[in-house]
Amino acid sequence: MRIAELEQRTGVSRYTLRYYEKQGLIREVARANNNYREYPEQAVDRVAMVRQLKDLGFSLREIRDLLDAVRSDRINCLEGAALMAEKRARVNARIRELEAVSRMLQQEQERLEQSARDHGLL
Repeated sequence: MRIAELEQRTGVSRYTLRYYEKQGLIREVARANNNYREYPEQAVDRVAMVRQLKDLGFSLREIRDLLDAVRSDRINCLEGAALMAEKRARVNARIRELEAVSRMLQQEQERLEQSARDHGLL
């Protein structure tokens, strides 16, 4: 598939896709005779995985290192699981922080709503 189709199917811009390719995150790219990039079907899954890992807090370098290790069988399941556990702990800590902020915002919203009621604004 060409880059326009990959862009459409993944929701990732062609500029980002080219950047991912340049960073070694997408390696399965072939060049047609006309020098156009040809992406295999698995590129859709690879881009989705990169996006998910980014959303979980992985840096592009960490993602590349992980992909390189998996591609070369340098990482075993136990090491991969430990890496996922570490990132998961960071995500859970961030969730706790966001929940605390949400509670604070809710309290402030309730205080302001009560003040509005007290002043006949609601």
